[in-house]
Amino acid sequence: MISIRISSKDKVFLRWLRINRKDRACRILLTSRSKEEINVLFMNNLHNRFQKFQKTIWFNIFCYFWTGFFSFLAFAPVSLTHFVWIAPFGFFWLSLKYHGKYKQLFYQGLIVGIVFYTISFHWIVHMSITFGNFPYMVAVLILLLAGALFSLKFPIFMMSFSFLSGKVGRHSIWVAGFCGLLSELVGPQLFPWYWGNLAAGNIILAQNVEITGVYGISFLVFVVSYALFQSNPWYWKEILHSKEKRKQYFRFVSLPVLLLLSFIVSGFVLYKKWENVKPVKSLSVLIVQPNAPLSFRDGRELKESIEALMVRIEKLTDEGVKKMEKKPDLIVLPEAGVPFFSAHNTTVTTVTRRLYWHRFDSLMFLLANRYKANVFFNEIDAGYKGEPSARNLRYYNNNVLYDPNGDRRDSYQKKFLLMFGEYMPFDFLYELSQQTGRFEPGLTHNLIRYYTPADKDKSPKGLHLGWNDTENLSHEAIRSYYEAAKTEVQVSGKFLPLICYEVILPEFVREFRTAGNPEFIVNLTNDKWYGTTTESDQHMELGRLRSIELRRWMVRSTNSGISANIDHLGRFVGDKKTGLMTAETISETIEVIDSPPTFYTQYGNIVPWLMLFLTGLYYLNLLIGIRRGKRT
Repeated sequence: MISIRISSKDKVFLRWLRINRKDRACRILLTSRSKEEINVLFMNNLHNRFQKFQKTIWFNIFCYFWTGFFSFLAFAPVSLTHFVWIAPFGFFWLSLKYHGKYKQLFYQGLIVGIVFYTISFHWIVHMSITFGNFPYMVAVLILLLAGALFSLKFPIFMMSFSFLSGKVGRHSIWVAGFCGLLSELVGPQLFPWYWGNLAAGNIILAQNVEITGVYGISFLVFVVSYALFQSNPWYWKEILHSKEKRKQYFRFVSLPVLLLLSFIVSGFVLYKKWENVKPVKSLSVLIVQPNAPLSFRDGRELKESIEALMVRIEKLTDEGVKKMEKKPDLIVLPEAGVPFFSAHNTTVTTVTRRLYWHRFDSLMFLLANRYKANVFFNEIDAGYKGEPSARNLRYYNNNVLYDPNGDRRDSYQKKFLLMFGEYMPFDFLYELSQQTGRFEPGLTHNLIRYYTPADKDKSPKGLHLGWNDTENLSHEAIRSYYEAAKTEVQVSGKFLPLICYEVILPEFVREFRTAGNPEFIVNLTNDKWYGTTTESDQHMELGRLRSIELRRWMVRSTNSGISANIDHLGRFVGDKKTGLMTAETISETIEVIDSPPTFYTQYGNIVPWLMLFLTGLYYLNLLIGIRRGKRT
């Protein structure tokens, strides 16, 4: 027998491989020191261990957290986009383990969804406690239920993928993309997000949403991810040493590589095209982020709290304007910037329900006149649906614009309401969450006109009035005081108004095309319910793609962060973003792009639906051919 001296390093290596130092493998390893044999031994041992691991429950848990964790890293605010390409591996592993066991695949998909929600949408707990006053354990239960109910696209993907990949065999390269696209298009969601959103952190790939929508990038993610998954390191040696295996492998990966390259090239071409488009005009915009309270439950009187808020809004606006090179053309306040009140003086808001507050109305009027600027803000409005009666009384989440003379102009009532936030699907649920609103959706998709004053420096004969003056002066008296400051105004253009949740719904935003071609987008949002969690970053990231789809700049004004301006390429203008839970302003000159409606605006998701139809047709034909072959 050969006497072999084993170093401590070799002992550790052998112990890891579970090899007896006296057997043949040990002698090969330590005498010949063949690098190739060592690698083969290492990979075979690793492969065997992984196969044993796959049979355990710990492997399932590993898959759940693999997909959940890497998806979270690819998503905002971490935004390590490259991890999106390996995040679906958990689906593929579980689909292989439970191949053909559709009941198991359904349950496994639900568990992945729950884990994903727990990691990425953990802010649901904070929202449930803050908004619904639910106990912590109930809030956790709500999170788990949301993960199960609104992640059905996960089990849909796993079941369809297991079925098709088992039927079509070597033709399975597009199966992952087909099933991923199918699950995204038909899977119900409360807080819509798509795999394409995770990849769209890459600014070049993101440009493709102008044509394919976010679903097209989701298709790309699953095709490329499956190609990477099938590039199994266990088979690298066979691929390198077998010409036939190499041919098979390159045939397999060539289409995903070509697809990825086509997205990169088209994204780059679109990026350069739109980067060189010259704006037809520009506007000076001031965003005011007041950090208004969600409610007044801190011991102070309502009057004291609301007074402090209104003083803060006036002060922030004045300080923000002083930092600007010229007076603003548009001042934007967020959703719920002044909560619980209306500036709309109607019989319903003054008599039936006391929503109207003349001091709120007066402050918006004063800001418009002080800077001869358009002021766009949010309020609660009310009206009757049919004949005037208590039964027909309805509330609306309303955005309205005051022109540079302070006159009330166009308004937009939020059309797509958030379930459990602005309404309950069943009346008895209101007893569980007293703070949930009883809002009615608006009826129209309308644009908002904004105005240019003939004389931007025209002012009253005396000094400008301020917030403190509104306590002793009626709104009519204030309007009379500014009568001498009136100037001619003319319509300058139109913008697309979106309230909060609406900005993350690409199909909904498209519906505004019937109202005309807007010059830019304004999104008013209140994310304070979510505190300093990741929700604000995710909300902004999901909405960012609307700027690319429409090729319009976006002004995003939030109550407590994150406010920003986004250009038509999906970039944050000047890298300026406000903080969370802060009262501050952000000013910028935004550009107006004069271009016809984009392909996505006109045709929507026709490309992903076409991809789904053609791929489905191909596989249907293939399955029919396979069945006929079996019969013969």
